[in-house]
Amino acid sequence: MTTDENAPARGGSPTPSPVRRLLSGPEGDPAADAGYHDVPDRVGFFTDTSVCIGCKACEVACKEWNAVPEDGLTLTGMSYDNTQSLGASTWRHVAFIEQEKPARTGPPEPDGRPLLPLTVPGEEAADPGTTRWLMSSDVCKHCTHAACLDVCPTGSLFRTEFGTVVVQEDICNGCGYCVPACPYGVIEQRPDDGRAFKCTMCYDRLGAGQEPACAKACPTDSIQFGPLEELRERAALRVEQLHATGVPEARLYGHEPDDGVGGDGAFFLLLDDPEVYGLPPAPVVTTRDLPAMWKHAGAAALTLLAAVGAAHALPALPGRPPGGRSPVRHLSALFGRGPR
Repeated sequence: MTTDENAPARGGSPTPSPVRRLLSGPEGDPAADAGYHDVPDRVGFFTDTSVCIGCKACEVACKEWNAVPEDGLTLTGMSYDNTQSLGASTWRHVAFIEQEKPARTGPPEPDGRPLLPLTVPGEEAADPGTTRWLMSSDVCKHCTHAACLDVCPTGSLFRTEFGTVVVQEDICNGCGYCVPACPYGVIEQRPDDGRAFKCTMCYDRLGAGQEPACAKACPTDSIQFGPLEELRERAALRVEQLHATGVPEARLYGHEPDDGVGGDGAFFLLLDDPEVYGLPPAPVVTTRDLPAMWKHAGAAALTLLAAVGAAHALPALPGRPPGGRSPVRHLSALFGRGPR
């Protein structure tokens, strides 16, 4: 860890602030790690899937504001979904998951949230064929440790002062390194020019003091935007509310600062296992082991150099017989192994 004595801490204080260069583990301020000083609070998304109605207003608002091209108008045949997954032209994706489970209508919430069917374990439904819908608006997670950013050779991917991760498509060279680096499979290249695209969390709107277009358009407040720490507190309270109303399977995903990616800048409240929503159960930043990999590669290179040096030095050993015996055979003979 190094310290920049001239870097003011958050709020303009003259006290020194640590500047860290981490690839994994807890990281309190990724914007400061990227070199920013006197930065605003880190912001993010909290998506409460228990109140998502699948209206796709977020998808439309994202496309309209960011001029994202259409990504297909044909239903996939796997429910009411015409996008199926995130991609270069799908920065928001509303998943529709149908489940045959007993369901009931939850009690009204004090903040005016709509009544939605929530599963009650152990309770028999009047109709054994009751279907519940799990809906969730997926998006780039803006990871604390973003492998896509780590592997980008041109600086097209960069960390903003808000802690988000943005692609500058004008300097993307289409190498595609970021695509396999993402543990969530979010970022993708467009087939027409090969450049990579993903959610920017409406970086231009953040700079103007506005919330992202998707959160602004969400009619049920399923997508909530704000300071990340505040959202985490709000999410924990929401989980407690759901548990108290008989929904014990409600859980948070991507909110832990000590998880495999250092915590997500966009996290979720889920009503089932992450795999049901198409999310990895335990994502890990793919560049986590880079230091160890380089260490092993360096050791292998040194070993190879030592072997080459020894091979060149063997002919100069004393007592080497004439006749052009190979260094390996000569060394074996000196130590009493092999033919002399």
